[in-house]
Amino acid sequence: MGLREVKRERTRRLIADKAFELFSDNGFGRTTVEQIAAAAEVGPSTLYRYFPTKEGLVLEFVDDCLADAVDWFHQQPSMELPDGLRAVIERVLEQLEANPDRVRAVFDLAEQNGSVSAHLNELIWRFRNDLADVLIRRLPGDDLRNLEFVAALSAGIAMNVIENVVRVWVDHPGTVDAKTLARQAMRLLSSGGVPLPGTHDA
Repeated sequence: MGLREVKRERTRRLIADKAFELFSDNGFGRTTVEQIAAAAEVGPSTLYRYFPTKEGLVLEFVDDCLADAVDWFHQQPSMELPDGLRAVIERVLEQLEANPDRVRAVFDLAEQNGSVSAHLNELIWRFRNDLADVLIRRLPGDDLRNLEFVAALSAGIAMNVIENVVRVWVDHPGTVDAKTLARQAMRLLSSGGVPLPGTHDA
C-alpha cells in the first residue's frame, strides 16, 4: 500500500471513529454530517467521498469484517467445503470479538433506527452473495445450476450461524465465547441436532 493509500485509509478510519463517538453520545438521528466532518477535521464533501450515507458510517466496521472474510477465503488454497465455511465464520467472529463495544453499539443503533437496520440487512445479503460467488468456483462439478444452488445454501448457512452467534454474544456479554458457540452450532447442524425438515418423496 502506497503513502497515498495509507493516508486515505487513515482518514477513512478517523471519520468512521468520530462518527461512531457522536452516534453513541448523541444518537444517530441527532448527529449531523456537518458535526461528524468537524470532529474529523474534514469538509462535508470529503466525508461524502468516503461515506455517501450516514448508515455507511455506522456499519463501516461490520462491512469491513464481512468483506475481509470473503477476500481472505478467495485467496486461500483449495480446501474441503466444511473446513472453508468454518474458517470464514471464525474469521468474521474473531474480528467482531476484538471490538465488542462497537458491535454492541451497532446492534443498538440498528434496533433504534430503521434505515440502519435496512442497511445492515443489505450488507448481510451482499456477504451471502459474495461468499456464494467464491464457493461456486471452488465446488466440484460442472452443473452450474446445482453449483449455484449448493453455494447459495452454504453461504446462507454460514451467515445464519454468524448472525445467531453474534446475537447470543451481544445479549450475554462476558459469558459466551463466539467461536466456541459457532463450533457448537456447526456440530448441531452436522449431527442432526437442529430439527431440519425431512424429505418426503411423493
